[in-house]
Amino acid sequence: MFLRRKTNKSISNYSDKLRDIREKMKEADAVVIGAGAGLSTAAGFDYSGERFHAYFSDFEIKYGFSDMYSGGFYPYETLEEYWGYWSRYIFVNRYMDAPKPVYAELLHFIGNKDYFVLTTNVDHCFQKAGFAKKRLFYTQGDYGLFQCSEPCHKETYDNENQIRQMVCSQGFQIKDGKLYKTENVNIKLTVPKNLVPYCPKCGKPMSMNLRSDATFVEDEGWNQAAQRYEQFLQTHKKQKIVFLELGVGYNTPGIIKYPFWQMTNTFSQATYVCLNQNEAYAPKEIEEKSICVKEDIEKVLGQI
Repeated sequence: MFLRRKTNKSISNYSDKLRDIREKMKEADAVVIGAGAGLSTAAGFDYSGERFHAYFSDFEIKYGFSDMYSGGFYPYETLEEYWGYWSRYIFVNRYMDAPKPVYAELLHFIGNKDYFVLTTNVDHCFQKAGFAKKRLFYTQGDYGLFQCSEPCHKETYDNENQIRQMVCSQGFQIKDGKLYKTENVNIKLTVPKNLVPYCPKCGKPMSMNLRSDATFVEDEGWNQAAQRYEQFLQTHKKQKIVFLELGVGYNTPGIIKYPFWQMTNTFSQATYVCLNQNEAYAPKEIEEKSICVKEDIEKVLGQI
C-alpha cells in the first residue's frame, strides 16, 4: 500500500524532465503506454463547446443538454431517438479522426521500441494512428462495437456500416471521413425503425460495447488482448521498462495508475513517466524512479 504523500520533485526543471524522459526512452527495452481521457482531449476530442455545437446543436435545442456526455445519459423515449443521438456520437468520436495529430506524434516518439498500450479510451484513436492492433488492450470497450443489451451471448459486432447508414438517414453526408449537413435538407433527430439494431440471437435491442455496468461483454478479442498484455509484462519485467502514463485521471485508477505505481515499485529497472495537464505526481515510495510533468500532453510530445 502506498502512502498518501505525493511528489513531483524527482526532477525539478521542466527541460531537465524532458531530457530525462528522452534518456529513459532511449535506454528502455520496452514501453507500456497507459492512456486515459486526457490524451484524447489533448488530441482535440472535446465533448462540449465547438465540437458539440457543430454536430448536436439541434439536440441541445430540443432536449436541453449542452455537452455530449449529458446527451448520452438522456432518457430518450424511443429507440429511434436514442440511435439518432448515439449514431452521431459514435461517428464523430470513433470514425472521424482526432483534430490534432497527438496520437501520430506519440507513435513517432515510441519509434521502434517494443511497446504495448493499455487504455480506458473507447475512441479507437490508437489504431487509427497506426498502432498495431495486437499491441492494444481497450479495457473499457469500443464505440465501434455493438453487443446484445441483455446480453444473451458473449459476442460483439462491428457497427461501422450501420452507423454510417444511421447518420446519413438523418440528412448528413460523409465526405473524406467527415460529417457534413446535406444542403437544403432538414436534419432529423431520429433514425428510421428499420435501422434500429437488434440482437441477431434473442431479438433484444443492441447496445454499445462500453463498460458501464454488469452487462458489458468481454468477448474473445477482449480476452486475447488481456492475455497478450499479461504476457508482455512477464516478458519484460526484469528488463528496462518505462511505464508511460498519459492523461489518466481518477475515474478508474485501478486499471492503469495504481498498477503502474505498483509495477514501478516492484520491477527493479522500471521507470514511471506521468504526463498530465491537471495532476501529475507519483507516490513517495517511487519518487526516485519517476518523472512527472504537469503540462499539456500535445506540448510535451512536440518538444520531446
